[in-house]
Amino acid sequence: TICVLVCLAVLAPPALSEQKAVGAAECTFRADPDAFLAGQARARQAANERAARLGKSPARSAAGGATPAALIPQRGFIDAEIFGKMAAQNVLSAPLAGDEEFLRRLMLDLTGRIPSPADIREFLADRSPDKRDRLIDRLTGSPEFVDKWTLWLGDLLQNTAVSTNVSRQIGGRNAFHNWIRGSIADNQPLWRMAYEAVTGDGMNFDNARGASNYAVGATTPAGPLQDTYDAMLYRSATAFLGISHYDCLLCHNGRGHLDAISLWGSRTTRLEAQRMAAFFSRTRMTRQGNQALDYYNSYTVTDVATGTYNLNTNYGNRPIRSAPAIQGRPLVNLTPEYLPTGAAPKHEYWRPAFAEFMLGDPMFARNMANRLWKQMFNLGLAEPMDALDPARMDPDNPPPAPWTLQATHPRLLERLARELRDGNFDLRAYLRLLAQSSAYQLSSRYEAEWKLDYVPLFARHYPRRLEGEEVHDAVVKATGVAAKHTVGFWPEPVEWAMQLPEPAEPRSNGAVLNFMNNFLRGNRDNQPRRQAGSILQQLSMMNDAFTVTRVKKAASPTLQAAARLASNQAVVEELFLLFLSHKPNDYERERAVAFLARAATPAARDTAIEDLAWVCMNKVDFLFSY
Repeated sequence: TICVLVCLAVLAPPALSEQKAVGAAECTFRADPDAFLAGQARARQAANERAARLGKSPARSAAGGATPAALIPQRGFIDAEIFGKMAAQNVLSAPLAGDEEFLRRLMLDLTGRIPSPADIREFLADRSPDKRDRLIDRLTGSPEFVDKWTLWLGDLLQNTAVSTNVSRQIGGRNAFHNWIRGSIADNQPLWRMAYEAVTGDGMNFDNARGASNYAVGATTPAGPLQDTYDAMLYRSATAFLGISHYDCLLCHNGRGHLDAISLWGSRTTRLEAQRMAAFFSRTRMTRQGNQALDYYNSYTVTDVATGTYNLNTNYGNRPIRSAPAIQGRPLVNLTPEYLPTGAAPKHEYWRPAFAEFMLGDPMFARNMANRLWKQMFNLGLAEPMDALDPARMDPDNPPPAPWTLQATHPRLLERLARELRDGNFDLRAYLRLLAQSSAYQLSSRYEAEWKLDYVPLFARHYPRRLEGEEVHDAVVKATGVAAKHTVGFWPEPVEWAMQLPEPAEPRSNGAVLNFMNNFLRGNRDNQPRRQAGSILQQLSMMNDAFTVTRVKKAASPTLQAAARLASNQAVVEELFLLFLSHKPNDYERERAVAFLARAATPAARDTAIEDLAWVCMNKVDFLFSY
């Protein structure tokens, strides 16, 4: 979205920037500076609160209590950095996660699905020392991995049928989804996906041209074409470089406005940002308005050989664009220059040149390495993820005081970026590297005094609440009651929510859509996904038809199988494995077995099994990956 509301009043000298000032009433920074200044602190506080909520759960096993960091097995450079910093600060580490905790976490992180009782028993019975590595390999090669990471990339690229500024239509949304899914399934490198997204052309309903929908998403109505060029830059820089500050810089110079947020931004001018946006000034999007044609309301994206970014606008979504005087002459027609190198296109088509320069920018590898780290560790090495500061990333070139390096472990982020780049931006290989580390495999339990100051050290694993799609699929898998959701123009219904093309689905089932949206799926437009909890979520789990109808024995194959077990102890273990992915502890087993034993008839026992399944589904463990 255009962030004219995030822009600040212009303080640049008139010779460099003459434009309408943006007042406090229009500026979300001035209205709520803390929303920008405290992003890192909020991310750490959120991780700390989730850890506190799950840390008291008695059932999760770990191999002992908190331990000196030097005693944790180190499996590579990730562990050397993480545990080395912990040891240097005399902070104890959580122990390694037990097998049940690790299995559930890994399956949710890589596939978005919980394990079955058979998965758990097989993994616990395996005594081979490499079983965790083999599990990682199996999951990264699974069809469910494609589902999970198609959803992730769809979020990053903001694939929707309808958003605030533009409608791709169902046809465009589906084509974009198919391109994303095909790229993940074929293990295309992340750099190729980024390049194709930025340069995609053709008719956006065409599956072969699905990447063109990324450009369509930048369409900005109610203003001149320059607004759309700006949006193309802002969206690309945010997604692929982690630099959202272009949205502000395209309204005003950074000096006097971004000084407390970004060292790089404080040094950057509006003119430099507009020269970056000029890379998109030869891109054209034509909407098909003939209702008689099959592709009505489609867009065709093309590039032309002429055109510039003109500083001659006095209306639209951003302050006026007026030509600055350079050596006494007005500069009206801007041509592209890439920050920070000053590189210019060598051919007449400028969008591919931007993509090439972007992929060679160190911020591309840093951003992707950091985003994927956060997906696995639930806290970025550098936060906020979309507000990276290029001037505070390089540990060999630190910023002047009072600025500090942005990442908690600057050399680790640099090494991860290099590993990702040297590995040709292979998504599966990079996730495998993260998952194999002891740092990732730490327990979320911490049997020692815990302080907020420890959060940046990654001294424990930080839990996360399941996404709405994962909650849906966990209920479906645990109960064995399939879901069938139709999606516009798809030939077959969808059983797993992780396979849906966007958070606005399933449009065919408003009740299930509302259930999942209670878990804050966002809309890939102006509402991001959020990890916050709510009373509504708890009420939905307890009372929604989607959940309560599935914990009825008559409907659930898994409860029917559990009811056939002769021993109440066996029933209790099966239900805990189905819903919570771990065996009950002694206290839970004693209480649950006694509850089932009170049933005097087979019918009463069935009801008691249903009630116990409902209780398991409403334990806090069910809603979290820990």
